[in-house]
Amino acid sequence: MKQINMDDLIQRVMDELSKKTGEVIHFPEQKVRGVENPHNLEALERAMARTPARIGIGRAGTRMKTTSYLQFRIDQAAAHDAVMKTISPEWLQRLQLPELHSRATSMQEYLMNLDSGRLLSDESVRWLEQHGDKGKDVQIVISDGLSTSACEATIPDLLPALQQGLAMRNISVGKPVFIHKGRVWIQDQVAKIVNCKVVISLIGERPGLATAESLSAYMIYKPDAHTVESDRTVISNIHRGGTLPIEAGAYLAELLEDILKHQASGVKYMQLRAQNS
Repeated sequence: MKQINMDDLIQRVMDELSKKTGEVIHFPEQKVRGVENPHNLEALERAMARTPARIGIGRAGTRMKTTSYLQFRIDQAAAHDAVMKTISPEWLQRLQLPELHSRATSMQEYLMNLDSGRLLSDESVRWLEQHGDKGKDVQIVISDGLSTSACEATIPDLLPALQQGLAMRNISVGKPVFIHKGRVWIQDQVAKIVNCKVVISLIGERPGLATAESLSAYMIYKPDAHTVESDRTVISNIHRGGTLPIEAGAYLAELLEDILKHQASGVKYMQLRAQNS
């Protein structure tokens, strides 16, 4: 039997693939209705417009249609990449963000050991103690969290809007910092080191198949050793298909002003706000 040359075989496959460039499937931004003759077209289109869920995709026999299946795999790959890829150095340089690190030395450790992302590395603690802006009203923390894509897609619009909104309200702000592989609780340690009144963490959410670019904002007023999750105020679903980044920045500035006014966040803030309304 004739010996197969693997290099020749690979080249033949690549040549064949290059002939099919005209058959590339382009996926539209808007969802495509896969059900050809729905019983109630108006109801289906209304439902599809109101949710990012995969409804009305149709089927071929007992399976999804090819386009729907490929879109599913594309979104699945995007979600995986959002978690595993590292933030772009050029992106950090463009925003001029100082870089700090959690104690997680790898993504595997970050995912498997939650505590590793909740504390700063010793080197980052020393840097923040020496160079962090102390005694400000607000300290902004940005972290890739579980979605680098969320940071890269939303922060360039959100951060300037937030800073401008705080400046208009005469609220003092420490220089924003970026923390690699940080979790929400790391904001408590940051607040203690810089002695700010409120710390806000802008952190990438766990990606789903609807979007891999969703960001959340966690705020807490003067965290201490007795802080619990209900002490945090959270605004989530910040992305181009949810709350737009620019709008979120403006709203967060307004919310931070109110948190400072009531000297509380989380459940306590909502209770005080209800009493004063």
